Amino acid sequence: MSAQDQIKETVTSNDVVLFMKGTKTMPQCGFSSRVAGVLNFMGVEFSDVNVLADDDIRQGIKDYSDWPTIPQLYVKGEFIGGCDIITEMTLSGELDQLFETNGVTFNKEAADKIREANA
Repeated sequence: MSAQDQIKETVTSNDVVLFMKGTKTMPQCGFSSRVAGVLNFMGVEFSDVNVLADDDIRQGIKDYSDWPTIPQLYVKGEFIGGCDIITEMTLSGELDQLFETNGVTFNKEAADKIREANA
């Protein structure tokens, strides 16, 4: 199976996927750590793909999304964005709306706490 096929399979068979450097329990870069931290704090169930474990996936995800950086968040098969976009969406409440619209379970109270702490 090619890297593109693996990526497509992962993105379409999981509600929420984070392609990141490291894992959700052991991020290996600050940007990946921030996005995984937000998702973990909000109680979102998500699959993590460590791009450092496979160079074909690391480059392949950039080609798949036509987005040059990692981490990359996908919800219901749709590319949402990287660290800056996810941070903005979290602070504006857009991420909450995206999860609600797509039936992704998350802790609204935790999301509100993130916004309060960054107000």
